[in-house]
Parts: sequence; structure tokens; C-alpha cells
Amino acid sequence: MSNDVLRPQLSRLPSLSGMRFIAALPVFAFHATSGMNFLRGDTGDFFADIFKDTGTPSVSFFFILSGFILTWSARPRDTVPGFWRRRLVKVYPNHLVAFAAAAVIMLIASDPIEAKKFFTSLFLVQSWVPEILVPTGMNPVAWSLSCEVFFYLSFPLLLPLVRRLTTRALWAAGAVLLAVPWAVALVAQHTVDGVPVVPGEALAYEQIWLVYFFPLTRLAEFVLGIVVARLVLGGSVPRVGLVPAALFAVGGFVLNAHVPYLYSLGGTAAFWVVPLIVAGATADVRGTRSAMRGRVMVRLGELSFAFYLVHTLFLMSAQRWLVQDLSAGAALAALFGCLAASLAVSYAMFRWVEAPLVRRFGSVARPWRNPREEPPAATVPAPLAGATDTKD
Repeated sequence: MSNDVLRPQLSRLPSLSGMRFIAALPVFAFHATSGMNFLRGDTGDFFADIFKDTGTPSVSFFFILSGFILTWSARPRDTVPGFWRRRLVKVYPNHLVAFAAAAVIMLIASDPIEAKKFFTSLFLVQSWVPEILVPTGMNPVAWSLSCEVFFYLSFPLLLPLVRRLTTRALWAAGAVLLAVPWAVALVAQHTVDGVPVVPGEALAYEQIWLVYFFPLTRLAEFVLGIVVARLVLGGSVPRVGLVPAALFAVGGFVLNAHVPYLYSLGGTAAFWVVPLIVAGATADVRGTRSAMRGRVMVRLGELSFAFYLVHTLFLMSAQRWLVQDLSAGAALAALFGCLAASLAVSYAMFRWVEAPLVRRFGSVARPWRNPREEPPAATVPAPLAGATDTKD
């Protein structure tokens, strides 16, 4: 499919940016209610049960969205080194800030800092290690960045391959990619043994690692985002209203709680995440109404990456040093304080770390030529698809 019927007139899709923050909130809710004491008694059990399965679909959303946005904003003049440079500038500075904060917290708490956890997390390769404490060592949520780095390295190779596919082949590829997480879960369930996560139960950490943390498994969601973007650009996807897609996604969250755990980790969310992403993108391109496109939502979406990186640091610190001695009401107030502090710090990171560096190093370099001269033929470095969008 070589021609794009729906040209990407907008390199940035504000509705999808706004959706980022909405997707980050269930992750916060999951971590705030899972093994924490911010909510007590029956109330705590109630909300822990509600949010126990909300974090994993959001991760799927981010992985699929990443592939979609990078494909949408890819430009022929871009080069592979330029693309990798911009991805590095986008991800690594915020990661270093959160990593340093996690290290300081561990030192204050006298927690041991093991070399394997430290260096694999520092260089964002921790998700490749199938050991129970390594992927979530240091900053627990940074494991997903380990997957993203692998996606970014692969993208310049993947996009040209996907661009060669016909519309029919794209639909077939999408169906296969939707099935991959389920197939991996099936293989893990019946062939992978290991240390039980909970003593006496069958589920092993090695199974969870293969299904949830392993970058090659999660690559299927990223490639699905690439395929869906190509279908949307080619005008091959039926129009989906944003409200129906949002309702469908809410239903998907509910359904996810009733899917066997190993299969729910990454196998179900794509079915209802994809329509939501398609609806948001088409709403922006066609200029139809979108609640996600407002200034506040877009700004919150811009903060969502830093928010994602720091929120667990506040929650775990409050759990360790503050919440245990508080009343139920004060503990609830501390929870909202963690939310506010996470937002404040994420704003500071976006304004003074992420945004300045992206502005300085995140643009696509245009090959220089003397305006008096004729443009030379084939003097620009061989282009491979990159991305001009700085919101991903």
C-alpha cells in the first residue's frame, strides 16, 4: 500500500496526547491500591479488587500508541541516526532523573543496591533478564522503557517492511499480531516452569516474564500500532466515533478482570485499545469534536511520561515512611498528596528537562544546500522512516 489516502496533515495528534494521561491514571490507581495502606479495611479491599487489573491494559495502550504515532509522523527525509537521537533525547533524560531519585530513596532507606539491578536499569535492558527482582529493580515502572528502547531500535527496519504490505496483507498481519500475546501465554502456561509467584500456586514468575516483560513478546503490540497506522493512513479503516470507542474501551477494562490472569497481561487490551486510538486520530484529522483535545488534557498528556516514571517513587516512599502511622482519613489525604506531588514533579521535569532538550535536539535536520545551486541528486543520507513527533 504505497499511497496514503488520509495524509497526516497533523504531525501531532492532540487527542491521542490527551489520552495518555487518562491511560496513566489506572496505572497510578493500580499501584496505589496494590499492597499499599492508603485505603483501609473493606474500602481498601474494594478498590484493590477494582483496580487490580487496570495497570496492564494501560501498558498495552502505550506500546500500541507508540508504534502508531511513530508511523503517523514518519517523514521520508529522516535518517536512522536522527531518529534514534530524538528517541534517546525524549526518553533518557527523564529516565535518568527518576533513576537517580530511586537510587537516593534506596540509599536513605538502607536498601541494598545490587549491581545487576543498577546497571540493567541504568541502561534500560532490565526486561531482558528473566529474574524476579531485576525488571522492576530500582524504579519499578522503568521496565517498560526497556521494551520501548528495543522498539525504537527496531522501528527503522520494521516500517519499510510494513509499508510494502497490501491492504489485505495489513489486515492479515493485524489479526496475527492480535493473536501473538495469547499464543505466548498458551506456550508459557503449558511449557514454562519456574519459581511460583505465590507459594503453592501454579503461576510462575518465568511465565509472567515471558508474557509481560519480555521485549520480543511486547514487540507484537508495537508492530500492531504500525500496522493500524498504515491502515488508517490508507483510508482502509471504518470510521469509529470517539464516544463509542471510549465506551467500548471501558467495557474492555471490565472484561479484562474476567480473563485468566496470564492471558489478561497483554492479550486482551489490544482488541479495545485499537478502536480508541483510531477514533482519536481520525477525530483530530477530520476536526470533529474531541474532549481529549482541550488545552488542559493535552498538557496533562505531555506530562504523562514523567508522571508515569515518578508516581511509584512517591507512593512507595509514603508507604514506607508516612502512611503506617496515619489514621484512615490522613492516609487517604496522603494518597492525594502523592498524586499532586507526582503531577508537580512531572511538570517540572517536562518544563526544565524534557521540553528544552527535545527543542534543542529533537528536530529533524534538513539537509543544507546553497539556494543558488541546483539540488544535488542522492546526496542526502539514505532515508529510513523516523518520526518528527515529540509527544511519544
